[in-house]
Amino acid sequence: MKPIAIPGRKILYFDSITSTMHEAAMQAAAGCLSGTTVVAEEQTAGQGRHGHIWHSEPGAGLYVSVVLRLPLAADSLPVLTLALGLATASAIHSVTDLTPDLRWPNDIMLGEKKTAGILVQLIDQAAIAGIGINVNHPAFPPEIAHEATSLRLASGRVHSREDLLAALLPSIDSFCRMLVEGGRQPILDLFARHSSYAQGKRVTVDQPGGMVTGTTAGLDSAGFLKLRADDGAESLVLAGGVRPCS
Repeated sequence: MKPIAIPGRKILYFDSITSTMHEAAMQAAAGCLSGTTVVAEEQTAGQGRHGHIWHSEPGAGLYVSVVLRLPLAADSLPVLTLALGLATASAIHSVTDLTPDLRWPNDIMLGEKKTAGILVQLIDQAAIAGIGINVNHPAFPPEIAHEATSLRLASGRVHSREDLLAALLPSIDSFCRMLVEGGRQPILDLFARHSSYAQGKRVTVDQPGGMVTGTTAGLDSAGFLKLRADDGAESLVLAGGVRPCS
């Protein structure tokens, strides 16, 4: 991947790295400016949610972490994750003309398969936004092939990772600015509009007490997913594991 330059933004490139999240966290701890970005051709221990590993095929995907220093309360983290999902989907659409779906809280989908994921962690006063996008993967390992896709597989053509990065970073800035200046509601409204998972979708959810089947019933003011179970009981889903009913 050829380095790109964006005025006023520090972008660090690595051929191979354990995790862009880890490097971005170290940059944040050292006092780097908001917007500092870490990009890698390959991650040997890419981070996904709940300790999962993000499959990071060398030279095929976009593996990015951005340091964000935003005037947001810690309880805004769920909505920040939604904002980053919107930013990623918008960048993908602008570069590829594909129209991704958003699976609450942090997955970008094409059809019923995942093409990108978001992970946000708080490090002192900074949020580290990790974004992994499957761009030009021609195939996936058998253990994830049933649930993963790439922009190349979905569109039938190869895409420029440089163009995607050049679209993604301003898109992140734009949606973060919307959250900071406009509060949570505009982000919640946009997410609900662009996600088939937010309202009226039959899903199964992995909850602490076991699997729950029900219908999604919108987002609450904090960005959590409302679920109406088949017995009529309503609950809030506080973490991922939302899957469509087969």
